[in-house]
Amino acid sequence: MTGLNAADEAFRAKLAAQIDENCFRPLSPTYLEDPRGNLHGIAGLIVAPRNVEEVAAIVRSCAANKVPIVPFGGGTGLVGGQIMTDGPAPVVLSMERMKSIRQMLPLENVIVVEAGATLMAVQEAADDAGLLFPLSLAAEGSCQIGGNLATNAGGVNVLRYGNMRDLCTGIEAVLPDGQIWNGLTRLKKDNTGFDLRNLLIGSEGALGIITAASLKLYPRPSEYFCSLMAVDSPDAALTLLAQTRNIAGEAISAFEIIQRTGFDFLTETMPDVRLPFETSPEWTVLIELGLQNGQDGEAMLMSIFEYGLEEGLVHDGLIAQSVGQRAEFWNAREHIPDANRMIGAIASHDVSLPLSGLPKFIELASADITQLARLRINCFGHLGDGNLHFNVFPPTGETRDNYMGLKSAIEEIVHDLVHQLGGSISAEHGIGRTKVQALEKYGDPAKLSALKAIKSALDPLAIMNPGAVLAT
Repeated sequence: MTGLNAADEAFRAKLAAQIDENCFRPLSPTYLEDPRGNLHGIAGLIVAPRNVEEVAAIVRSCAANKVPIVPFGGGTGLVGGQIMTDGPAPVVLSMERMKSIRQMLPLENVIVVEAGATLMAVQEAADDAGLLFPLSLAAEGSCQIGGNLATNAGGVNVLRYGNMRDLCTGIEAVLPDGQIWNGLTRLKKDNTGFDLRNLLIGSEGALGIITAASLKLYPRPSEYFCSLMAVDSPDAALTLLAQTRNIAGEAISAFEIIQRTGFDFLTETMPDVRLPFETSPEWTVLIELGLQNGQDGEAMLMSIFEYGLEEGLVHDGLIAQSVGQRAEFWNAREHIPDANRMIGAIASHDVSLPLSGLPKFIELASADITQLARLRINCFGHLGDGNLHFNVFPPTGETRDNYMGLKSAIEEIVHDLVHQLGGSISAEHGIGRTKVQALEKYGDPAKLSALKAIKSALDPLAIMNPGAVLAT
């Protein structure tokens, strides 16, 4: 961050001549703390522009005065990408006022939205048009589309629809010199040079600020069918996934794996959450099918269950018999991260692996970590796309404070194994600031060199979210 200047009162006066006074916000902790309470940021100014022209004016002023900028969406990121913890106090640029639905184009299956629109607002707008925007996250009521794009968010439906990169046809963005890129194309084919859209998606604000996006919509399934099946092991879950594909094909919307620890944590912290099984199995898979009229989802799920029984993969199961029961299944799954936060993790990991490597990773990582101490592991996630949330907690009745000295050793065990098995240390949360050193350690040297060259070329002043993704 050498050569950058703080967003001080003198800079505020210069900026006030460029944008409306209503853009300025108080220095509230809301913009400066991560959801887990692990990081506490700094800011000289907090601004909330109302349109792309004001965003451009802010960026131009920051570039002219070498003031760092930290883009801020819903504040739900878990790796510190939205929080700068040291260096010259930055401008925190919040997208909260840019939240309109600009266009709904049902004949094209496209919606054009501003970056500050919440994911839930986009889902509801699509639903009102009789269509589906399929990204689904636990934080969908507060996370924003700009942040979803900046981190290339995933969620539970990636198996069927892909992540945010796959759901976006074009973006509008302000580049580090203040230029506005009008890239809101709705074209399916556009081979006119390098793909700037995919370069900015997943860049976590380090290459520019996404201000709007055109997003893909899909036909809404006429009915969902949901089942929980108790499986003997992660290996058994993978075999069941393969057979589920054979039976249901592209109708699989989600295929989640849940370790018993997740249900135990719900019992411990949120006893009002209804659990599906009287005695929670060691491993459970949650399968959801989204089908059109005339397709018998219950028969498909029954075929999957019967196959699992015959092959010794499954020993118990439930098929949702109503919309309410389906909601109960998902309610338990979606509250596991909340229970995790209430217990207090020593170390949390968002990793992905080739599907065939998942069982080996779970076995080896669990064995190595429990040798350190009597720690509890809660492993759950999106088995269908290889994404696991592998989190480590203190023993029952103890707090994490006495075990934080093991955090580095735990992370090294997990990341070393992921790397050895050809996986990724960040599946859907991004790099942010907390994983910068891990990226330096495990990242491919050629890729890192290219990333640094791109950053230098597009952001030569290094004002865009300094310290995020790449070391400064």
